[in-house]
Amino acid sequence: MRYSLATLISNAISGHRHWPKVWREPEPKKNYDVVIIGGGGHGLATAYYLAKNHGLTNVAVLEKGYLGSGNIGRNTTIVRSNYLLPENIQFYDHSLKLWEGLSQDLNYNIMLSQRGVLNLFHTPPQRDAAARRGNALRLQGVDAELLDRDAVRKLVPIIDFSENVRFPVLGGLLQPRGGSVRHDAVAWGFARAADQRGVDILQNCEVTGFRIENGRVLGVETSRGAIEAKKIAIVVAGRSSQVAAMAGLRLPIESHVLQCFVTEPVKPILDSVVTFGAAHFAVVQSDKGGIVFNGDLDGYNSYAQRGNKPVLDDAASTAVSLFPCFSRLRLLRHWGGINDMTMDGSPIITKTPIDGLYFNGGWCYGGFKATPASGWTYAHLIARNEPHPLATRHTLSRFETGALIDESGTGPAPGHH
Repeated sequence: MRYSLATLISNAISGHRHWPKVWREPEPKKNYDVVIIGGGGHGLATAYYLAKNHGLTNVAVLEKGYLGSGNIGRNTTIVRSNYLLPENIQFYDHSLKLWEGLSQDLNYNIMLSQRGVLNLFHTPPQRDAAARRGNALRLQGVDAELLDRDAVRKLVPIIDFSENVRFPVLGGLLQPRGGSVRHDAVAWGFARAADQRGVDILQNCEVTGFRIENGRVLGVETSRGAIEAKKIAIVVAGRSSQVAAMAGLRLPIESHVLQCFVTEPVKPILDSVVTFGAAHFAVVQSDKGGIVFNGDLDGYNSYAQRGNKPVLDDAASTAVSLFPCFSRLRLLRHWGGINDMTMDGSPIITKTPIDGLYFNGGWCYGGFKATPASGWTYAHLIARNEPHPLATRHTLSRFETGALIDESGTGPAPGHH
């Protein structure tokens, strides 16, 4: 869609009153082939790939609030695939490859910046662990470079490299293809592309119950009326346990708050993403110039999308200890995203014991970076009723059999949410 300069100016002066809608705002139909509960990045991506890859367009995405109100708008925008275990390396690298072509695919600039993701290490055992992960990545054909102290200093000179710091920097593991993406552009791009293929996006449409008969799901009750569907897909991140409970399912997931912070904008000073595993800290400079960073989990179960001062103090002190020059910046705002944490640190993309009901969740720290691959594989599962080859082990049954994908202490460094 192209606009003349006069059109752009007139819309700017009028407060965009005449600007065309990016997607339709339809009324709910009585029935659909597929209903997707959750209008975040994963839900919108699933709808888009159902339409594009499988020709399913009689699809509705139900969002209880507005698009972008959940975790898709509450993260640090980091994308990477530097995990340890083959199942997750392959999955997240497929996601990174989709990120690399997504602006062209959606015809919407998602502002991908492959500036590199650097995981610092501070002790010889951490160096060994970084080397192990780097070797695992390279064996899977994924980029990874082990950097010594001097190489890290050259890459990120504003880090405190003095010897008397609590965690002296010994080096880092770099994934050059990693970087960041504009998170709200991802939501808008997927929403517009799905809408253009006929998907109904229903905002302010909260699911209040399921209609289930003889072990099969037949529809949902919502704040905008009952909707029937042949298949229903849950993908609601930190609200997974609450929504699944309406269908009588109990999930191996806990919900925790992860907080993020952003400073006032400054000129470019940090041109790589830097993570610090000892404090579960990650930092990136946004396209607007703000320094965006996150803390660790609050440490208790919560559904609150807000911050609190103890974590703020901890994250700010970590930022200043690594980057002393940040002490001069003013903090503008902070927020919380609800993380759906599994016991093994890996996600779930699965059929449920209820016929026609599917579940996607448990993304821990990896949700944002997984967005396109999550939608790609979830759409495959819904359309074909069989798991995508990249997600054959990401099932609920692994928690019964013990066949866990135990990434919990290695892959999920912070930055997602």
